[in-house]
Amino acid sequence: MTANTSSEIVTKPSAWRGAAAWTRASDIFVILLAVSLPWSTSAVALLAIPLLIYHFETSKHGFWVIAAFLGSCTVVMLASWVTFIDPNIAYSLNRPVGTPVKNYIVQSQVFALCTFGGFGAAVYLWRANFKQHAVALTLVSVGFLCNMAFVVSSRPVWVCVPFLLLVFALLHFNRRGVLIVPTVAVAVGALFWASSPYLRMRTDSVAVEYEEYHDQNASTSTGLRLEYWRKSLKFIQNASLIGNGTGATKTLFEQDAVGKKGVSAEVIGNPHNQTLNVAVQWGLLGCIVLYAMWLAHLKMFLTPGLISWIGLAAVIENFVSFLFNSHLFDFGEGWTYVLAVGVAGGMLSRIRGSSTGGGPRKVSGSAGQAQS
Repeated sequence: MTANTSSEIVTKPSAWRGAAAWTRASDIFVILLAVSLPWSTSAVALLAIPLLIYHFETSKHGFWVIAAFLGSCTVVMLASWVTFIDPNIAYSLNRPVGTPVKNYIVQSQVFALCTFGGFGAAVYLWRANFKQHAVALTLVSVGFLCNMAFVVSSRPVWVCVPFLLLVFALLHFNRRGVLIVPTVAVAVGALFWASSPYLRMRTDSVAVEYEEYHDQNASTSTGLRLEYWRKSLKFIQNASLIGNGTGATKTLFEQDAVGKKGVSAEVIGNPHNQTLNVAVQWGLLGCIVLYAMWLAHLKMFLTPGLISWIGLAAVIENFVSFLFNSHLFDFGEGWTYVLAVGVAGGMLSRIRGSSTGGGPRKVSGSAGQAQS
């Protein structure tokens, strides 16, 4: 191979680089969107993940997206504290206390992601000797955590917290730290429990709601979930392999509710469980695709580093919360997952390409070198 040939390989734009490649990728995305839209609106959002990965594999501005998300969530968190302290300050008195925008479920999901993403970033900043920045970010993360404990939060998010905490300790600390972090977490949790009437009320209400559902067929939050899951399993048995079809969930609930009363008469298009939601519509085959996607995203982020941790935290939170919600099919939570996985995945690909000497290249008169 001659020197000229070698130079051409380095400087010649790849078929998937540059403006032409971006146009090609955009065209493919729109084509796939057109194909998927008649079948499922949720698939449209998930199709954005590979496009975002491709874009941020070449873009240097991934951290801008992360900073913008964290900054925006911080403003929401501060507004939540303000409206909690004085509800009259809220722009609308009809809104729930502590929830200035959206709803408490979306707010809880993004706050949990910011909490553990912030803790992870603080560890890396501290080790890089940016200690003031690390302390500031830790305080912001504690603010998110305290807001969920004292102001407003969804109950499923507290199921995610122990899993995120365990993985956080395993990835960021040595054996001694892995023991210390959970110990401190238990102490902090006990402090939250003792000092937060809201947290105790949210936990104690689970048993009360179950008793009302079991004894009185009442439409409580806990009872509704159990009823949704029971009926969904029945729907799945009737079409276990390929499902009942896209959008069939609400119709099936409507048909099953005829002539019934109480919680059994409730109709919904979302059984509040990601696996059941997929299985009712697309059966076992749909579940295989769902879990294959989660596994692929999980494997992508099982490497050391801050960007990997942010992506991993998003995947773990989404996977654990599938027991109680269908967050991939909810707009706010779904797009949070798309952005986190897409942006972090692209940034990670860029870093790996730079470390191996390959990956994205700036194409100009001479060979450009990728920067992480």
